[in-house]
This record gives sequence, structure tokens and C-alpha cells, in this order.
Amino acid sequence: MTSNQDVFKPFALPRLAILGGGPGGYEAAMVAASMGSEVTIVERAGMGGSAVLTDVVPSKTLIAAAEAMNRSIDSTELGVSFNATDGNPKAAMKADLKQINERVMRLAREQSTDIRRGLEAVGVKIIIGTGRLLDNRTIEVDRGETKEIIKADAILVAVGAHPRELATAQPDGERILNWTQIYNLEELPEELIVVGSGVTGAEFASGFNGLGSKVTLISSRDQVLPGEDSDAAAVLEDVFARRGLRVLSQSRAEAVERTADGVIVTLGDGSQITGTHCLVCVGSIPNTTDIGLEAAGVEVTPTGHIKVDGVSRTSAPNVYAAGDCTGVFALASVSAMQGRIAVAHLGGDGVRPLKLNQVSSNIFTSPEIASVGVSEADLASGKYQGDVIKLSLQTNARAKMRNVNEGFIKIIARKGSGTVIGGVVVGAGACELIFPIALAVTQKLHVDDLANTFTVYPSLSGSIAEAARRLHVHM
Repeated sequence: MTSNQDVFKPFALPRLAILGGGPGGYEAAMVAASMGSEVTIVERAGMGGSAVLTDVVPSKTLIAAAEAMNRSIDSTELGVSFNATDGNPKAAMKADLKQINERVMRLAREQSTDIRRGLEAVGVKIIIGTGRLLDNRTIEVDRGETKEIIKADAILVAVGAHPRELATAQPDGERILNWTQIYNLEELPEELIVVGSGVTGAEFASGFNGLGSKVTLISSRDQVLPGEDSDAAAVLEDVFARRGLRVLSQSRAEAVERTADGVIVTLGDGSQITGTHCLVCVGSIPNTTDIGLEAAGVEVTPTGHIKVDGVSRTSAPNVYAAGDCTGVFALASVSAMQGRIAVAHLGGDGVRPLKLNQVSSNIFTSPEIASVGVSEADLASGKYQGDVIKLSLQTNARAKMRNVNEGFIKIIARKGSGTVIGGVVVGAGACELIFPIALAVTQKLHVDDLANTFTVYPSLSGSIAEAARRLHVHM
């Protein structure tokens, strides 16, 4: 990769052009504008990109509705009753998918509008159109009837990705769907088949199961969520089974066909399963085709992802990249961090390269699964040496009060030093509970620092301190 380390020196007003208005683009724009830069964003759909309009915000909003239903149904154990004639609380509840999806898309549009207003308030120029790099300092924007040329001192490419499709399972937006089309449905799928047991597939399977669909999840691996903590995946599979969600492990979908009133999915062994709808979640493809990367001198990988270093530089002088198009981590938080790092490096500000072992992530299934830093798989491979403690939430007083029957806190400490290097949280609100562990990983805190910090009693976070106490080494 060509180095452009010395191309930029600190200067007051670099002109920055950003191709893509997702988290990597709009976060970079906000920071650059605050530093006095002249910033232009080119976005073809709307501010927030797919993360806000068709991916993260919509999916988590839909999942929030499912979680509300799950909590309500489980609350019968707390003494809350429903007027269910057959004694089944789930039968007394119904998900209005049309109303849910209308709310989903309304919130997405509102979030996009809020982002646009925030950008315009700090002086960022926004151009809606399709952009293409002419060289490493120029973007041509096709606005339909007109074209516009944008000159800049530096360019940030943050064009995101789109759903990968199977040649034998082409989406029609009605019965065979990708995850951007699921919000077009007005009625809850009676029998939903989800192809793919990665994060997206598991989240939608969990969500639609919670809303009341009969769900079958097709997984090509031994366990759902391949690559994630195996203990966490096992808990999720147990919950899926208890809630009637069927997982077909070690199965591969070869084809999906539409029938008169549903779909047929053909598996690798020749067997077939039927349903009313099929959601295909088999990964994503970066939006890097035909955007002028070659003309600008930007190298890509065989998968089409843009090659970047720790400070978001590409192989081309003056060109940076951030987000899903880089293939680093498909997380909005990572996209945003890459964008901010790029601007800091561009402006000569203090910059810390992206450290992937400090990235915290969350899977919004029910229960949620959050993780950060070193994993047990890393320990098993010999990459790190560490001590692990896993503490079930079933012993936590607050969990008992809230009728939380599954989940755990896991903390990993470096062997010998006791420094916190990783952790996993499984349970309700895991996305919030992972933060103190992520803070400990980032700041290289000792397990005693967590253990000796006051927590509220009763609270789920109390189990974090308790797990840390069990990792204390007596001197």
C-alpha cells in the first residue's frame, strides 16, 4: 500500500468532500466542520445512509416491538394477568405489523432529518445525488438532470454496503425478501424461513418469533452466530427452543422458490421446507463498484472492500475511507470511529489508530449478546493467556425480580497481571451492561478496579463487580 503519511500537514481549512452520508460520513463531517473545514457530503438516499434508513435503526426499532411483547408475555410470572380465554397470554396479544413498520420507517426518516439539520447547522453542504471519483481530489455528482463537480483537498469514501443475494434465491420484495424489504410487509408472516444464522439472521429470527411468527432459522454451522462466544450462542439456542423457534443446523439453503401462496426452500441434501415468506440474510457486498476508485488510485481487496490502515488512509494520497465498504467491522460505531480518526489525521490533530480489540458490539436478539476485547476462542488458540470467570444472572437479585431466567456475565483477565482484556454479557440490556467492561478494556483497568467500584443494589451491573471479585488474586 502506498503511504501518504506525509501528504498532509496541520492546516486550518482543508476542504473535505465525503462520498456517503452514513455514520462514517456524517460523523466525520461534524468533526471536520467543528475544526473549521469546508465540508461537502454527497449522498444518494438520505442522511444516515443505510444504517439509519434501511438497516440498524429500522431493525432495532422492529426488535424493540418484539421485545415489548416478550416482556409482556413473561410478566405473567410477575403476577400480571391477561384476558386470555384459553389461558395462553400470547394468544391475548397481537402484533400489527403494518403499524409497527409504519413506526419503524417514520423513526428512520425522523432520525435522518435530525442528522441533516445537525450537519447544516454547522455549515456542512449536502448534495443529494450519485457520486463518482474522477481522481483523488475530485468527485462528480450525478443529480439526474445535472452534474456537479466538487473539488477538495481530501476525500473520504464512506459508501457502505448492500445485501448479498443468491442467484437461486432472488428477492421479489413480497415473499422472498432481503433485510431492506422486510419493512414493506403489512401483515405478519405466518411462517417465516430465515436463511443465514449470522447476526442479521439471528436478530430477525428472534424478532419475528417475538412478534408471533412461526420461524425456522437455517444455519450452515453447528451453532447459530458462528464466530461469537459459544456459551452465548448456546444460551440463545436454548431460548429459541423454549420459544418454539426451530433451528436447522448444518443445513444450507440451495434455492428459494415462490409458490402460489408461499415459498419452498431447497436444502443441500435435497430436502425441502415450506413457509409463507423467506428472509435471506447471507452477508453484504461493499458499494465500491463503478465509483471511480481505480481512477483515484484506491486499491481494493478481492471482495471489493477498500484497503485502509489504522488511521483510515487508503492507498491513494488524499483519500480516506470508513465504514462497511472497508470490511473492517460492519458496525455503525466502528464506521463513525473510522470517520473521526480520518478527520483527526487529516487535520493534524492528536490521533489514536483504530484498535479492534477495544470494539464493543451487541447482537439485538432476545436475550441480547454483547462482547468486547479478547474472547475465549483467542485464549484457546494460544493468542492470549488469561483467566475467565462466568457468572450466571440467575443468582442476581435484580434479575430474579425482573424474571430474567437466562444470561451471564463473563470477564477475561490477563493471566498474571489481572488486567481486564475482554468480556461478554448475555441478557436484557446487554448493550448497556457491556460499557463498564469495555471501559476497563480500553483503559487497561485491573479486575480490582471493577471489583472495588460501588454498584447499586440490587442491579444487574452488580454481577460485573462480583465476577471481577472472583478474579482477584490474593497477594
